[in-house]
Amino acid sequence: MLTTPIPDDQLDRVFHALSNRARRAMLARLAAGPAIVKELAAPLDMSLPAVSKHLRVLEEAALIAREIDGRVHHCSLGVAALQDVERWLDNYRSFWTGTLESLARYVEEADDERG
Repeated sequence: MLTTPIPDDQLDRVFHALSNRARRAMLARLAAGPAIVKELAAPLDMSLPAVSKHLRVLEEAALIAREIDGRVHHCSLGVAALQDVERWLDNYRSFWTGTLESLARYVEEADDERG
C-alpha cells in the first residue's frame, strides 16, 4: 500500500490531463525544457485560445508551472504530479511483475511439454 496516500481528485485531474494527445504533446515538448505558449502551439493545429485551455488543464493538474512576464507566458514541466502517479503505479508494479513472471513460466513449461 501507499505510505502517503495520493488524493483521488489529484489523480483524476492528472489522468484527465494526460488523456488528451495535444496535452501529452505539450508535456513531451516541455520535457526538453521550458517554452513559451507560442512555442507549444506551433506544432499543433489549433488556435492560441484552444492551446491556453489545454494549458489550464495541465496547470490545474500540476503537470506544468506557468510564469507570466507581461504578455509572455513561460511554461515548464511540473515534476511532482508525475512523481505522484509513479508512486501510485508502483502499487501495481509487483502485481504485473508477478503476473508476467507466471506467464513466462507457463510458456516455458508448455514448450518443455511439447518438445
